[in-house]
Amino acid sequence: MRLSYDPETDSLYIHLNENPSKDSDEVADGVVLDFDENGGLVGIDVQHASKHADISRLILSKMPFRELEAA
Repeated sequence: MRLSYDPETDSLYIHLNENPSKDSDEVADGVVLDFDENGGLVGIDVQHASKHADISRLILSKMPFRELEAA
């Protein structure tokens, strides 16, 4: 899983896996779910992310990480 934030558009993308997106569904204003060719969820796009959440901090709890990387 990977989180990507674009400050120019204030959008946060949550990559759940590396499968390519084939279909999308806007489930709420500015929140889009991306699906692969089999209907599996591959990502979540949150437009105007700073209006939906405090993006200045990230708290991880009980995550079974093998690797943690910050860029």
